Order: sequence, then C-alpha cells, then structure tokens
Amino acid sequence: MSRIGQNPITVPSGVDISIVGQKVIAKGKLGELNLTLVDEISIDREGDVLVVAPRDGTKRAKMMWGTTRSLVQNIVTGVSEGFTVNMEITGVGYRAAVQGSNLILQLGHSHEISFPIPDGISMACERPTSIAITGRDKQQVGHVASQIRAFRPPEPYKGKGVRYSNEFILRKEGKKK
Repeated sequence: MSRIGQNPITVPSGVDISIVGQKVIAKGKLGELNLTLVDEISIDREGDVLVVAPRDGTKRAKMMWGTTRSLVQNIVTGVSEGFTVNMEITGVGYRAAVQGSNLILQLGHSHEISFPIPDGISMACERPTSIAITGRDKQQVGHVASQIRAFRPPEPYKGKGVRYSNEFILRKEGKKK
C-alpha cells in the first residue's frame, strides 16, 4: 500500500481543477498545466480535496499510485506558487548574467556559453555568482538546472564549478610532496 498515495491533495484557493476522463487540468495565477493519468489510476474531487486511488490491485497500479499523486501535487503547486532552483558558481572569473532571452556563462572556457532561456522559465542573477531558475513546471525547472550544471560540474579538489545551492561537495585532499 502506498503511503504517499494515501495522502489527499488540498487545492489552494485561486486554482481551478478540471478532470476530463483521464486528464487533469490545473489553472492558476501562473498559467495552466495538464497531466494525463495512466489507466490503472483514478482521481476524484471532493470539495477542495483531490483523492488519487488505484482502480484495481495489480502491481502496476500499486506502483503508479504514489507517482501519480506526486505528479498531480506538482501541477497544483506549480500553477499556484511555482518552483525555484538556486545555483551557485564558484571559481575565479566564473560568472553569469542574463542578457535578453539568453543566460551568458563564463566558466573558464576560452569562450562564453550562451544558454537560451526556454519558454515558461525565468532566470535572475542577483549576483554574478548566483542564478535563480523559476518556473511552473517542476520537471522543466530541474532539467534546465541540470543542463546549466553540466557545463561545468563542481570538481572535488577546489570546488570550482556550478552547483546547486543546497548541494554539498565532498572535497578531496590534493597531492602531497
């Protein structure tokens, strides 16, 4: 039995949820997101609460129960509050700046890296060494953050590179004489 799937989803005020067959559509102040459920899962609305349940006792239905509940929770949270990933840049001369619809990164290469900001994502650089990625789709925000991190992942000796702000880098000791 799924522990995550048992929890009901509370719908905040300002979010409209419509269920059409196996499709869940959420509309809020940040836009609209939709999700198509697998056939083994059903969703019911009881006032301001959504309840996700398996249709039968098959193994696949049990596996998808908690996953589907988390995905529905993410679209409800996304259209009401949105998601933010903060990133830090460490290294001498490493910096980032937003110019128009591009993120310009200087990460120690011989050239600047121009990363086009996708639709539905907004980026802000309060300092040259910090990036805030914001959007309504949690999967898209995380994917963009991982793409930026992949340009220069943090290395274990000096910690230089792009990392998540809550990420801990396990440091190694250098060579000894």
